[in-house]
This record gives sequence, structure tokens and C-alpha cells, in this order.
Amino acid sequence: MLNFENLDKFQFSGCPPYGIPTLEAITANVSHLEWIPFNYAMTAKDRKSKGVHFYVDDYQFQRVWNDPDRYMRLLSEFGAVTTPDFSQYTDMPVAMRLYNHYRKHWLGAYWQMHGLTVIPTICWSDPASYEWCFDGEPENSIISISSVGTQKNRESKELFTKGCREAIKRLNPSEILWYGKVPEEFDWNVIRIKPYQDEVKERVKNGR
Repeated sequence: MLNFENLDKFQFSGCPPYGIPTLEAITANVSHLEWIPFNYAMTAKDRKSKGVHFYVDDYQFQRVWNDPDRYMRLLSEFGAVTTPDFSQYTDMPVAMRLYNHYRKHWLGAYWQMHGLTVIPTICWSDPASYEWCFDGEPENSIISISSVGTQKNRESKELFTKGCREAIKRLNPSEILWYGKVPEEFDWNVIRIKPYQDEVKERVKNGR
């Protein structure tokens, strides 16, 4: 077994042609969970009532890839987690985007193998990425999508909308755990993740 890039821990057979680890479909009810960003996980209390998402800057969760066993033990205390939202910017080299997709799936499959409830985070960049960005994603499952940063201009909106349509067509999700503004076209069977900072501001305002 190769002793780098976590291959010493486990090597999944993966989805051809790139060997992307395959995730199991999730149908568990997660609508009751309070969703918090990963960078709040260490200090969170009542963890089973919370879910952890990774809609934060990559540097905040790079450590999860660097030391997966340590953070798997932490994440196992929560009701559910999403797969890490490693960046898929259109101006990144394709090799880096593919590597980020692989890392997301390796961690998700590793967590599932150890009993965590893992909701797939669906990411894409441009239509060319459809050739591999859905590799390893389960059909008929709860999935998670973020629209943050995608509605700034016409081009980014169009790329996002096309990607959403493609994801729904290919994966037929049972529900969508959604972070950010939900475009009207996709506002169906959606569980909204409220930005955690907004919840904190509300609590301070209300004296809680």
C-alpha cells in the first residue's frame, strides 16, 4: 500500500476512469439538525443535534485531509456531515479540480466506512467538468448544494443554473440541503442551511 495521500489508510476501487470513491445514498431525516460550519465544530455542544457543513474557505478544513483520523473522531459526534467543499473554480487547472473532487470523495467514503452519516456536496465548474464531477455521487439521495458566490453576474448564474439542472437530471436527489439563496427554479424539497453567522447575530440581538 502506498504511504502517501492517505492511501496507507485505505484505497477505494473507485469509479472509472479516475478511481473516484463512490458514496452511498443517504435517506436519513436531517431536517431537524442545526447546521454549523466546520470551523465551529471543535467548540460545539450538544453535537448529535447538529450537522457540520464545509461551506467555508478551503484553508479552514485542509487539516481534515491532512489528518483524517483525528477529525473523523470529532465529526462522528455529530448527527451528520457534508462532504468537504473543496474549490472548483473555473480558472483552476483541470488536474487540480479533479484532485479536489477525488479528495472530497475519499474523505466522504472513508467517513461512511466508519459509520458517519455523510451527505454528498455536489460541485462543478463548467460544462466540461460534467465528464467527471458527478463521478461517485449517489442517485436518489439527499445531496447538498451551495449557491453562495454564484449569483454575482450573468455568466456565473448561467454556469450555476446549468450545473444544477445537470446534477438533478443525473442524480434525481430526494432532497437538497441548500446553502445560500435558492433560485426559484430549484425551490422544491429543499432544506435550507441558514448561515451560522446570521443565527449568532440573531441570538445576540435577542439576548440569548
